[in-house]
Amino acid sequence: MNDHPINVAGVDAVIAKVRAVYGRWRRDTPVAQMRADWDQLFGATGDARFTPVQADGVPCAWVAAPGVRADRAIVYFHGGGFQVGSLQSHRELMGRLSAAAGVRVLGVDYRLAPEHHHPAPLEDALAVMRWLGAQGLPLPHTALAGDSAGGGLALATLLALQAQGDERPAAAFLLSAWTDLAATGESYETRAKADPIHQRPMIQAMARNFLGPQADARDPLASPLYADAAALGRLPPLLLQVGDRETVLSDSVQFAQRANAAGGRAVCQAWPEMVHVFQQFPNELPQARAALAEGGLFLAAHLGGASTGDIAP
Repeated sequence: MNDHPINVAGVDAVIAKVRAVYGRWRRDTPVAQMRADWDQLFGATGDARFTPVQADGVPCAWVAAPGVRADRAIVYFHGGGFQVGSLQSHRELMGRLSAAAGVRVLGVDYRLAPEHHHPAPLEDALAVMRWLGAQGLPLPHTALAGDSAGGGLALATLLALQAQGDERPAAAFLLSAWTDLAATGESYETRAKADPIHQRPMIQAMARNFLGPQADARDPLASPLYADAAALGRLPPLLLQVGDRETVLSDSVQFAQRANAAGGRAVCQAWPEMVHVFQQFPNELPQARAALAEGGLFLAAHLGGASTGDIAP
């Protein structure tokens, strides 16, 4: 993992880009403006084919790099604190993941707060998984992936699917996953000075906005870190990547530890000097490109070998 020298200028450029967006936001900034700003931050689109589709009423898009197979799929849940982020903001990341894994990616445009609270995103995720089954893609022919809030949503989806049957997705790839909406991890203290963007008060405010007045921050379907051992032990193989400078570092480290202690298979990679969802900056950071390549290889290995005669255009 990560044999590339740290490009300090590249990391600083990424931090400056994100801070420039956050710095424009005030308490009275409309959420529509915040979403537009976030989409503009990640303007690149890449060369992957982008095909919008309605998945049982949930807006989605197929993202397919040239020549990938169509009989397997990665379902991707974007990050953004459950309040911003979209298929547009994550279009390049999904395209690169499609190329790295050799399969199509289905991006999910799940409902966001403050218009919709928990469990609306999870309901959308489960609807998409049912729709995929009806399209001829059963759970073992799929894998899940997501970053930040989307990483937590991917894990919550895996937990919810357990109650619906014995089949499960083949694997999951989580990028800076937000697994603990209660924000109890020690990294909120140990990485507070190193993380240039996210601090505990911001994380807690986003959690309150998403959960609404009724939900519990320790509900495992909102915060997968609190799932019981039996559920964690039945999860498919997991690869978690996180930046070592992140205040949410503990969310990934502790989740992997608990999953492995319960009999699961989880690998957690903490990438030195990297920031939150650094994989979303592949043009600036060689570590982002390397991390996505590793994630793609991991998912491809669990989705099975190449098929013949079933390649997406």
